[in-house]
Amino acid sequence: MRLLKVIAFVLGAAMVAACGSNPPAPPVYTGPEITHVYVEKTNRRMMLLHGNQVVKMYDIDLGFSPAGHKQFEGDGRTPEGTYYIDRRNPNSAYHLSLGISYPNPVDYAYAKQVGRSAGGNIFIHGRAGKDFGQRDWTAGCIAVTDQEIEEIWSMVRTGTPITIVP
Repeated sequence: MRLLKVIAFVLGAAMVAACGSNPPAPPVYTGPEITHVYVEKTNRRMMLLHGNQVVKMYDIDLGFSPAGHKQFEGDGRTPEGTYYIDRRNPNSAYHLSLGISYPNPVDYAYAKQVGRSAGGNIFIHGRAGKDFGQRDWTAGCIAVTDQEIEEIWSMVRTGTPITIVP
């Protein structure tokens, strides 16, 4: 019986010690609420806004064929228009990712009308530690560095509008 108490004590102490060795949680964003994400495709720039004030700006990469609005799956274009952040993926193949609500009903209807798929799974994401050495390498997503997506992840909430312009 005494041996069981000793074993239980040692296991309990080991569990407490293991809890103390976990890395600290990432910092929590405490600045002004991000009310809009604004993307300029031509300038390869994304801005996080609070009202009309730019809180943070990032250089970005786009889809491999960035000119024009995304219309079909596989076209390599990044959508244009106003969407919203509709999901968060902490297990992204590209470090972290925030989903963009493409296709909207108009995008879907156009693709269906011409017998094609509008595609989907458009995200703001990191690079998963890779240095691709080229611009515009995604399948239509908006890419930033891994460090930047961590910051964006903490600042931008699900439901935030995103406007993407040429």
